[in-house]
Amino acid sequence: MDLKRLKQKSVPYIFVLPYFFFFFLFVAIPVVIAVILSFTNFNAIQTPSFVGIKNYVDLFLQDEIFIRYVIPNTVVFAVIVGPGGYLLSFLLAWALSQTTKGPRTILALIIYSPSMTAGTTMAVIWKVLFSGDQLGYINNILIRFDIITEPIIFLQSKKFLLPVMIIVALWGSMGVGFLSMLAGLLNIDPSLYEAARIDGIRNRFQEMIYITIPSIKPQMLFGAIMAIVNAFKQSAIGVSLSGANPTPNYAGQLMVNHISDYGFIRYEMGYACAVSVILLLIIWFFSKGARILFKED
Repeated sequence: MDLKRLKQKSVPYIFVLPYFFFFFLFVAIPVVIAVILSFTNFNAIQTPSFVGIKNYVDLFLQDEIFIRYVIPNTVVFAVIVGPGGYLLSFLLAWALSQTTKGPRTILALIIYSPSMTAGTTMAVIWKVLFSGDQLGYINNILIRFDIITEPIIFLQSKKFLLPVMIIVALWGSMGVGFLSMLAGLLNIDPSLYEAARIDGIRNRFQEMIYITIPSIKPQMLFGAIMAIVNAFKQSAIGVSLSGANPTPNYAGQLMVNHISDYGFIRYEMGYACAVSVILLLIIWFFSKGARILFKED
């Protein structure tokens, strides 16, 4: 009897074992290695030499590019793209939940597809839209309406590159967080809204605050964490648009670009690992805040 019960209890662990194996292999172990290497001087060829907290000291006290450009760019980008993309995901999911099944499916696919094709369409669409000559659609429209007299080199400009990156990131921010919130909205018990109307709720805004959001807190939490991670991990946008890493005048240089610059261009792996550890701590901090905000009462 005890053996049978033991077998029954072990079945769930057997099913999740592959996940844990790949999690430790591709997530946990690399994170631990990155933390260890962040305390070393490592060029990917020679044996790492221990330097203590020198990489972290240099990062905050000696790295002018990091303090002057990378941190401000990352903060501005994440503050706009994270909450902005999250709010757009929720509002679009809520709007689609009010429509019928056929149009909802088509519109959901249209809204979700940029998050899957952003890398490909970035070069095809956005570089044409913001091309720095008269053939660029944005420049052509602005010149035609006499708003400007000469084409603006958007993708090489210190002033315009980051705003363009934010626009592109918002366009492709309706990912799995959007789908999870839509699924949560579609599974809310309609009787809750009927009971709420009896209790005195009179409009959609009150329904959203008192019924909708509390009913999908797990999906809202998942969407928030995904929005935070996506906002801080973006790196390909600035490089793909400008065609260079570092980006021109460091106008679109984010933390992940800084990691790639030092890790895969300069081969200062220890320093790159130190930057990645700081980025990991920032993402963890904001994710922890999201968990507190959407925790179940």
